[in-house]
Amino acid sequence: MDSVSGVGVLDKAVHMLGALRREGSLGLADLQRATGLPRATAHRLAVALEEHGLVRRDGNGRFCLGFELIALGHAAAESFPIGELARPVLVALRDSTGESVQLFVREGDERRCVVSLQSPHGLRWIVPEGARLPLDAGSAGRVLLARSTSDWVESDWVESVEEREPGVASVSSAVRGRDGAVLAAVSVSGPIERLTRGPGKRFGRAVADAADTLAKTLAATA
Repeated sequence: MDSVSGVGVLDKAVHMLGALRREGSLGLADLQRATGLPRATAHRLAVALEEHGLVRRDGNGRFCLGFELIALGHAAAESFPIGELARPVLVALRDSTGESVQLFVREGDERRCVVSLQSPHGLRWIVPEGARLPLDAGSAGRVLLARSTSDWVESDWVESVEEREPGVASVSSAVRGRDGAVLAAVSVSGPIERLTRGPGKRFGRAVADAADTLAKTLAATA
């Protein structure tokens, strides 16, 4: 695998944790297959991560994510409280629209999904919490890039149709700080069959109102 950080062993360890997050419990052979690492390397890294509590073994001896990650996750959430503050606002938005709702923040050249609430419909668009997505495709990415468009100026929202995934539409709006800086993006997404090719007309106002409510909540707790 190619090195991302320049620290090869760290990249391999993170790659292994990602494989366990995606696929669940894995025996050594399956872990080797999922990571593409040599058997000895995969075993050595898994055992080392186990020593740090980042990997554990289930009742069948398979490797899976360790409980120390729960503590790290809680610590990360506490140091960045926007997710918990946003959740009641996003639940109300999900319930009023009946569609999947996400909260994204910018992370370098990507966007990370901090909160993801699924639509009650069987046919729905799912973005896992913690997922990293590109900034240059999708309405939320364009919001976080603060790209200026006529729709954005006029309506306080940005829409996209099949920009990143076929059959998917979305509409997003910015959560702004007191200085006007974009802190996050609130997004409603789902199949074109329901959101249509004009998702902004359908849900733009609701998304913009939710983003404004969250901005006021953050300002009140600052």
